Parts: sequence; C-alpha cells; structure tokens
Amino acid sequence: MKLLAFDYGASSGRAILGQFDGSRLTLDEIHRFSNDPVFVSDSLYWDILRLFYEMKQGILKAAAHSGKDISSIGIDTWGVDIGLLDKDGKLLGNPLHYRDSNTEGMMEKVFRIVPDHEVYERTGIQFQPFNTLYQLFSLQSANSHLLKNASTMLFIPDLLRYFLTGEKTCEYTIASTSQMINADKGSWDTELLDKLNIPTDILPEIINPGNITGKLTEKLSRELIVGQIPVVAVAEHDTGSAVISVPSLDETSAYLSSGTWSLLGVESPKPVINKMTFGTNYTNEGGYNRSTRLLKNIMGLWIFQECKRAWDKEGTPMSFGELTDLAYSARPFAAFIDPDDNSFYSPGGMPDKIRSYCQKTGQPVPVSKAEIVRCIMESLALKYRMAVEELEQIVGYKISSIHIVGGGSKNTILSQFTANATNKRIIAGPVEATAIGNILVQLIAMKEIKNLNEGRELVRNSFSLKEYLPQENWDEAYSRFLNIIDLTRMSF
Repeated sequence: MKLLAFDYGASSGRAILGQFDGSRLTLDEIHRFSNDPVFVSDSLYWDILRLFYEMKQGILKAAAHSGKDISSIGIDTWGVDIGLLDKDGKLLGNPLHYRDSNTEGMMEKVFRIVPDHEVYERTGIQFQPFNTLYQLFSLQSANSHLLKNASTMLFIPDLLRYFLTGEKTCEYTIASTSQMINADKGSWDTELLDKLNIPTDILPEIINPGNITGKLTEKLSRELIVGQIPVVAVAEHDTGSAVISVPSLDETSAYLSSGTWSLLGVESPKPVINKMTFGTNYTNEGGYNRSTRLLKNIMGLWIFQECKRAWDKEGTPMSFGELTDLAYSARPFAAFIDPDDNSFYSPGGMPDKIRSYCQKTGQPVPVSKAEIVRCIMESLALKYRMAVEELEQIVGYKISSIHIVGGGSKNTILSQFTANATNKRIIAGPVEATAIGNILVQLIAMKEIKNLNEGRELVRNSFSLKEYLPQENWDEAYSRFLNIIDLTRMSF
C-alpha cells in the first residue's frame, strides 16, 4: 500500500511516499522544495500558490514512482496561519506569515477587552503574538476588506486540502493552535470571539483527524493524469503528526519535537489548565483521538538556521553538520542566551543579535562560528531542562526519558547536551517523525492498521533509534543559565 504525505515546514516542504507491506513501513522522499516567504512592501506572506504548485509536482512524481498506485494523500503544516475565501470560494490574497508585523501589540489590545487569564482559562493555549486569535483581531481592528469579504477561514493545511478536493473543513489539531477553541468543549469559542467582534460565520466545521474528507477533484485528476485519490484529514498540525510517531510514549516519558521550533511535552487525556500552566505559559493543543498535547513551545533550531543563513550570505557557507562539528572546539559554558528572548524572534542578523544579548548580560561575547554555535546548543539544552522541571511540577511526577523526534534528532551535539543538561535518558528518532505520523493516520483511516498503539509498534519495527545517556554534570551551568534568564527579565 502506497500513501503520500505532504509535510510543509516553515522553510521547506517534502512529498514523502510511504510503502506499507503489512509489517514494515518504508519511506521515499519523492519531492523536496523550498518554502520561501515573500516580503511585499511592509508585509510578509506565504507564497501559497507556489506551495500548491509544488504539491501538484509531488503528486506527479509520486504517481510516476508508484505506477499511479497511490492509496491516499495527507497534509500537515505549521500552525496558526490562515487563508480567507470569498463567497465563491476564491482565495482573498496570500496568507500572511506568522512572523509578519501585523500582530505587534495585538495581545495587549485583546487583553484590555478580555483579560489574559480569561483567554487562557477558556482556551488553555500558550500566549504567542502570532496566534490566529490575534491575527484575526488585527484584521478586524484595521477594518480589513479581506475580513469583510471573507466567507470561510481555513488553516494552511485545510486550504491546501480544499484546493485538492473542494471541501471546506478545519481539522481539530490544527484548529487547536489558534487560541480560538474552547478547551472544555473542543469547539469554537464563539463567546470569546464575539467579545472581540471577530466574525464567527467564517468558521467551518471542525473534524477529527482520520476522516477521509474527499478526493481529488475531477479537474485536478485530469490535469495530473491520476485517479481521484482519497484525501485524509490527518493530524494536520505538524507537531500533532510528529507526536503520533513517537515510538514509545509511556506515562513517565516526554517528547521533544525538534526543528525550527522545539515543542516539549507529554500526552494528556484532557487539558491541564491551572495557575501554574498559566504562569509558565504551557499550552494544551489538540492531539489524535481528542487527546491533549500538554507542551511548551520553545524557540528551536531557528536561531541556528538564521545564523547559517547569515554566514552563507557573507560568502562562507558551511553545512549544518560542519557547523556543529566546529562547536566542539569552543570553550564550554562561555556564554548563554535565552532562546525565547524577543530579540531572536525576527529574521536577519542573528549572529549580531546573539553577540548583543551576551554583551548586555555582561557575558563574554562569542565571536567565532564555533563559539556562537556552542552558545546556541548549550542554551537550548538548558532551556529544555527548565521546561522539563516546570513540566514535572505540573504533572506531579518525574520524567524518566525524553523522546526527540523530527529533523533535530539528527543533531548529535544537541541530543547529547540535552541528556547532560536534563540528566535523563534521550531516545532520538525517528527523523521523519512528522511524515510518519501523517502516514500512520492515513493507514488507520484506510483500515490497514487498527489504532495508534499498533501504529507506534510499526514505527519501532521500521525505524532505527539512537540512545544518549548523561555524560557530564551540568548543574553549575544550569544555575548560571537561570541567573542570565532572571537578569534578562529584569533588564530588557
């Protein structure tokens, strides 16, 4: 059985063809493409039509590779961003990028109408300036013609799925990232949205992951010379898909989905919303089978990626592997950053931003690439420890191990540093966690496997994992890191 997963990240996308023989799953990367946001005037957009073009190329290549024998298609992407359709189903402009400046100051304006604690009690979602709630409030505040003319709002994977099938629905895990879902009811919080004068008639039906939501339109099938392939609404939030593929997630283990963002958490049968999760800004996002992904969203390898981008522009390109190898030569624990500091949020000039942060906090300023990369990796590992300790207080038990999944699981220095910093066993892999989770839900929807437990057993049987154990005591470094965090909060 051959199943096609489209996995869109913030910087690239892939079409992955999964082949299931009844006992093992194998993956072939059929098509890879860049995802390049576009600045126009003062706005940053996703090039959604280019992304759909690449999706069609992926279907063409998969059909050629598989003899047109594709059983189903699933799509996952990043969260929060949306497209708006008019009454005729036409797209009203390119979707704005979550790093666009339009949401600056919107959280504070929302909280003047609905206090932050009430927003959190209703939704259980971590406060991030780019959440869909603030994107829509920004459009409403600006009296946007886009919002005035909108008939339907769709998240990015829902929009791409609509382009394939013509069906307009919102999948639960991606909708849960919006901060617009009532955590208790699992449906749109229309009372909250009404208070903010955000239109609710644009919100489509919320469906669960695992639904076959349609098939390729006749016109698209003719264009691509393929059959009307069924399209499954998988766990469309990429982290939701990644967590599905965690090979063994028992009651005392945590997961860390590592990529541009780092998402560290546990699976919970229901949302955990209290003073501590509010104070530590933990989020309760939707998971498969309406479970809850209780997690902390941490700035991940974005900082490293931006440094590489800056160095490439300077004419001194090096691979990610070469850069991490360099880091071993730098002095340990020379300087730390808070990866979640606002100064690292926007693109551009990342090495200088790191130097400026270290200078402002009275630390030695990293100069070389090796020093900067080591600073990033140590700081991320220590931030993971901080998040794990918060999580242990929230759930009331000790985390025994951490499963790192996604592209970041290939980063051996960060995996070892995370074991050292947290003093916990680390299991790294699978690397293609998001695509695997996407395909597992397709297999369940197509009745090839029974449930999530059977899917995770399939992952264990199909993909290799790597274990890291603590090798050094990082307690002193952690104390210094916490002091830097406290100093940042007081000074900046």
